Amino acid sequence: MKYGFIGCGNMGGALAAAAAGAVGGQSLLLADADAQKAKALAEKLGAQAVSNEEIGQSCDYIILGVKPQMMRGVLEALPVRGRPVMVSMAAGLSLEKLKAMAPVELPWIRMMPNTPVAVGEGRILYASQADVEQTEGFLRLFEKAGVLLPLEEKLMDAGSALSGCGPAFVYLFIEALADGAVACGLPRGMAVELAAGTVLGSARTVLETGLHPGALKDAVCSPGGSTIMGVKALEDGAFRSAAISAVVQAYEKTRELGK
Repeated sequence: MKYGFIGCGNMGGALAAAAAGAVGGQSLLLADADAQKAKALAEKLGAQAVSNEEIGQSCDYIILGVKPQMMRGVLEALPVRGRPVMVSMAAGLSLEKLKAMAPVELPWIRMMPNTPVAVGEGRILYASQADVEQTEGFLRLFEKAGVLLPLEEKLMDAGSALSGCGPAFVYLFIEALADGAVACGLPRGMAVELAAGTVLGSARTVLETGLHPGALKDAVCSPGGSTIMGVKALEDGAFRSAAISAVVQAYEKTRELGK
């Protein structure tokens, strides 16, 4: 099996690294508009830097890490041999739109990863029109990247507005928590470590206990205590409303990108 990655940016490169961990770098072919970027990543992973054309002619899976507005041009210029499985991570482009852009009929999988794939903790949403065996091959390819979650395609834009954009919102929250601690006198390094570790531990508690986040929040808030006053400050600042709006506006932008 050969796996081709067209686009070696932050996300494409992180997924290629995860794939190398699953199937070995020698099975990967990498291409990018910046040939030096593909070459540097290939040397790191033990892969091969090639052209888009070589990927189209020799790969069983082709992973497209290109921007939505570039997708049509890439597909129209891609000479494909056989019936490779096409995998898109372009925001907003539905499977039907992708199939319409491609010059020939091919099996497609749409995936929406997030940046924690770089440390094996990604949440990867996917919708597949490939057959069972082809889909299983896709899952094996990215098993080292994190958790792969099937999702109805009509919900993909909503899911990616949360998991795809969400890391930026969480990083902002971590930075703000650390700033607050620095304002109270804590050294910056310790503040960032505590903030990030607190978010990590809290997230694992939600996932592993299955308890509602509101119930877990209530368990930390003693009557008349420090935590409930901090929660009040967040509510005074419309924290939850801002978080909801962040996801909704990200969703609306994603829908716009797909038009």
